[in-house]
Amino acid sequence: MQKRDYYEVLGVGRGATETDIKKAYRQLALKYHPDKNPDDETAEVKFKEATEAYEVLRDPAARQRYDQFGHSGIGSSGFGFDFSSFDLGDALRAFMRDFGGPFDEIFGGGGRRGRTGPRKGNDLRVSVTLSLEEVVAESEKRIKFRRQVSCDACRGTGARDGTALETCSACGGKGEIRRVQRTILGQMVNVSTCNNCRGEGRVISEPCEQCRGRGRVQTEETIKVKIPAGVSSDNYIPIEGKGDDGLRGGPPGALLVYIEVKQHAIFEREGADIFCDVPISYPLAVLGGKLEVPTLDGPYELKIPSGTQSQKVFTLNGKGLSRLRGRGNGNQLVRVIVWVPTKTSNEEKELLTRLSELRDSEKLEPGRGFLQKLRKLLGD
Repeated sequence: MQKRDYYEVLGVGRGATETDIKKAYRQLALKYHPDKNPDDETAEVKFKEATEAYEVLRDPAARQRYDQFGHSGIGSSGFGFDFSSFDLGDALRAFMRDFGGPFDEIFGGGGRRGRTGPRKGNDLRVSVTLSLEEVVAESEKRIKFRRQVSCDACRGTGARDGTALETCSACGGKGEIRRVQRTILGQMVNVSTCNNCRGEGRVISEPCEQCRGRGRVQTEETIKVKIPAGVSSDNYIPIEGKGDDGLRGGPPGALLVYIEVKQHAIFEREGADIFCDVPISYPLAVLGGKLEVPTLDGPYELKIPSGTQSQKVFTLNGKGLSRLRGRGNGNQLVRVIVWVPTKTSNEEKELLTRLSELRDSEKLEPGRGFLQKLRKLLGD
């Protein structure tokens, strides 16, 4: 079954702000929440659909991937989100995470959950700097980074090998402390993280000597990353499984390789197109000829028609950068600017004076155009 557009699901436009997205999701979640719609499978589907859309659009990085690649950018194909096993429990946890406060009472006290289960590891971010020339074709870069991996000595438990974790006596293994207060407005429940176990629900009596009870140790890794042709600054490549290892058997996070393209000395870039200014002499602009212009592939011979005006833009088809996802190349746009020398020799002044006289007398000599006179003056 094909998924609906996430913006359509939430009923917001693509320019919606974070506040707009949160407000739209809250309205839909309250409308279709299972506690308000018991045994209603349609409402459950709509609740999960709205939550999935919210989870992607609330995250700036995920939203950027979705805007660029659609559903394939956030699926199980390596872009960081996997909703293949997203169930009602996941949707309820996401809802309670952002709207848990007063809604505990409205929906019958679902409560906040302790952190005793597996937790996914943190995503990591590194940057790779590329020149514009390196963006022309696919390249490969070596990336060195540090990450937290599970401790081999205690197998990630944080406890000395052979010892077991003990249930926290303060919270009874729940990871949270609930205090009930009676007020004139009724009964209020205050839920806070247990300070004794820091929300884990279990405590370590004998910490592992290698990781000192953390369950993870820091290591340095080097990997090779393929950089697609045509990438831009702020594009990033997610490498699944290369973030920090998860806690208590949770999956590892991702390594996000962000791209930074250095500013070029000659070219400016807009998407897959590149732009440059090239100065030309006045005689070349008037008479026409051939001009060697720079491209990312090397020099290119451009034909300049006679009578070319300053600021004229020529398009070199396919001389730009590769478009992402294999949609061909962009173009290079060359703007020619007639160059005016700041200093002239006596001979040049004499020629320019004569040229000016010819230009002024052009209307008095029918049948002889200015271009013919200029060619004769320059000996062409």
